[in-house]
Amino acid sequence: MKRTLPVAALAAASIFSFASANAGTIVGLVNTGLEAQGAQDTNYKLTAASSDTAIANNYGYVAFDNVWPINPWLANDSVSRWITPTASQSQSFDANSAGTYTYHLDFDLTGYNAGTASFVGRFAADNAAEVKLNGVTIANASGFTSWNAFGANSGFHAGLNSLDFVVTNWAQNGGNPTGLRVEFSQSSIAAVPEPSTFATLASGLAVLALQRRRKPKRSN
Repeated sequence: MKRTLPVAALAAASIFSFASANAGTIVGLVNTGLEAQGAQDTNYKLTAASSDTAIANNYGYVAFDNVWPINPWLANDSVSRWITPTASQSQSFDANSAGTYTYHLDFDLTGYNAGTASFVGRFAADNAAEVKLNGVTIANASGFTSWNAFGANSGFHAGLNSLDFVVTNWAQNGGNPTGLRVEFSQSSIAAVPEPSTFATLASGLAVLALQRRRKPKRSN
């Protein structure tokens, strides 16, 4: 019995180190508006398809807390802020026909097991948004006074991945700003283990198997 506990502990430690060394969050999933107010949010690349606004390969601008349309838009806070197509967040767009504003976020899963990836978040948009993971729609909603949930646990690529928030701004002649707000609440992914980690795990499992095959001696 004196030798059983250290052997079992060694095997358990090997398995624990394998699991803990390979668990983590997804780098690159960032909330909107973490830069200074008025600055460009360089995480979210913006392309616009609009009758009165031409934007390609630009970035959204972080909204100011005290400039219209904050209130009625959800109020900014320290977790996330709205981003808008131009530095003038109150600018009116799309007087005659609806415009489309695509905010593009990249994240790289190279070195990770894409099959273990997942995330959960929420968004708001003026007026509506479709969320796409690697081109596949995972959420649709409208509204800038309340949050809408989105998330995924499949559809990831082993290398570069993309999230697109395709915002539609409905046509209105005057007083027609547009923007997007995104927050991630949880993400998870496991790394592809190094060969040495596999070796440690295998040796731990082998020790456990050997220990179970041993039969205790009968005492006279």
